[in-house]
Order: sequence, then C-alpha cells, then structure tokens
Amino acid sequence: MSFDLTEGMAVLDRTPATFRALLSGLPPAWTSCDEGPDTFSPFDNLGHLIHGERTDWIARARLILDQGEHRTFAPYDRFAQQRESAGQSVAGLLDEFAALRAANLATLRGWQLSETQLALTGEHPAFGAVTLRQLLATWVAHDLGHIAQTTRVMAKRYREAVGPWRAYLPILDRGPKP
Repeated sequence: MSFDLTEGMAVLDRTPATFRALLSGLPPAWTSCDEGPDTFSPFDNLGHLIHGERTDWIARARLILDQGEHRTFAPYDRFAQQRESAGQSVAGLLDEFAALRAANLATLRGWQLSETQLALTGEHPAFGAVTLRQLLATWVAHDLGHIAQTTRVMAKRYREAVGPWRAYLPILDRGPKP
C-alpha cells in the first residue's frame, strides 16, 4: 500500500488524544511499568514521542525539502527521554506532546507538499537515501507502534492475574518477556 499524506495525517493528529485517553489520571503503577531493562514504559513512550517531535520528523523533513549540501540526518537518540522527561508529570508531558504535535502538523499542512517534493531524498545515517514520503509514512507507523507498545506493556501488568484466560490474550506474551 502506498502512503497517502491526508490519511497519515489523520492518524498523526489523533495520537496525542489517544495517549491522553490511555494515560491521563492513572497512578504511576500504570504509567511506569515496563518489560524489563532497556524497554519503554508508557511514560517513556510519551517522552520518546516528544523528543521525536522536537528533533526528528519535521527537522528531517526540512533537511529533505531544503535539498542543501548537507542532507544527512543527525543520529536519533532513542533514549533521550530518560534525561529530558526526568521529574516531569504525565499530565505535563501529555500537554507538551499535544502542543508540539499540533505545531508540527500545522507546519506540515502549510508546506502543501507535491508528489515531486514527497519523492525528494535525504540521507539516513544507517539506511542511506530515504524519501520524504518514506519519512512521513514512518512517522505514522512509529506512532502506531508506540500506541501498541504502550497498551501491551500496560496489559502485561495483569499477565499472571488473568489466570487461565491468558490463553486467549496473546498480547500478554508478545514483545520482551518480563
């Protein structure tokens, strides 16, 4: 399936509200659970998405659109949220994510991208040449992946508590094992 910008933006627009619905007002037991070392909690996922709003999607799209001499993306720090979100509240992060995403989507809409622009390339440090279309499609898939990861991690809190129903709940056995 090819990427459709309007359809993709519909998902990107809903991600902050999805995280707000999932996490707002929950006790830390729900927002701080994870799947073991070097895995993300719901709180970490939120911080990770915020870091991406600041440093990844729109910043990389600008590099591609500028088509300047230096089109190589800076490496992405997948664990930056550990220092950037330390000491913050879930409520504050939800507000920050919503504001950053709204601003980034306004920027994206304002560009009124053409098919020619979507085919422009930048240089990913690991993958080499990537198109703007691929970058934007990845942004959507990345959001959906972190929504799935967040709900999976939360479900695993009750992995043992569900007893025999675990046989019917494959989400409890996906991803890293506790």
